[in-house]
Amino acid sequence: MIPGICCVPVSPMRAEPSHRSEMVSQQLFGEQCVVSEKGKDNWIKICCNYDQYEGWCQEGQVLMLDAPIESSVMLTGEWENEIGFNGVPMRIPFGCQLPGLLDGKVNWAGQLITFGGTLINPASMNFEEEKIREIGFPFVNTGYLWGGKSIFGIDCSGFCQTVYKFFNKPILRDASQQATQGEIVGFLQEARCGDLAFFDNAEGRITHVGIMLNEGEILHSSVKVRIDPIDNMGIINRDTGERTHKLRIIKRYF
Repeated sequence: MIPGICCVPVSPMRAEPSHRSEMVSQQLFGEQCVVSEKGKDNWIKICCNYDQYEGWCQEGQVLMLDAPIESSVMLTGEWENEIGFNGVPMRIPFGCQLPGLLDGKVNWAGQLITFGGTLINPASMNFEEEKIREIGFPFVNTGYLWGGKSIFGIDCSGFCQTVYKFFNKPILRDASQQATQGEIVGFLQEARCGDLAFFDNAEGRITHVGIMLNEGEILHSSVKVRIDPIDNMGIINRDTGERTHKLRIIKRYF
């Protein structure tokens, strides 16, 4: 196992070592991983430190480290952030990590990273309604992207995981995995801002998740990140009035 760190703004993680394979998730700049396998054509299999999610990515999108970088996690705080990568400007999205950054600079495996912008410390963020809206609302109208975790495209569980990351509350990657965590909220009327609501398909499989804003509204990624009404049966599309998702369970993580 070789420690690594993502060195591009957004790195696709695929189910198999091929560009034609399904994108199962993404790494953002500064996220650490371990490399478990090297394949052909510069593909490597990685396991993300944050959620233990596995996938294949291009070797050139990960810097190999001698050891993991131990430091408190700070996240980039602007929608778009400019860093210097060996003196060359690079733009990275909201929520990227810069482990080891000190006085605006850090060296990763011989590569100099500089940053003078806004950072958010998740350890100091209170999990409260005002802050949840402050982090979640800027994603509204971001397009849905299967496997996506960034402002450029995000799926339902990636959206929830990303918002929770800003509050130092790590949750798993997929909706079905997230539904195994937290405590059950017995009734919709008891839901609080920040609870996660899960939805199932006709076979009873969890296929969707969103963030409750109150007992009657949910923030979720479906076609795009949007706010829709929710009742005891599920989500109602605000634009069409159509019922789109069947409510299965609500969980609380705080």
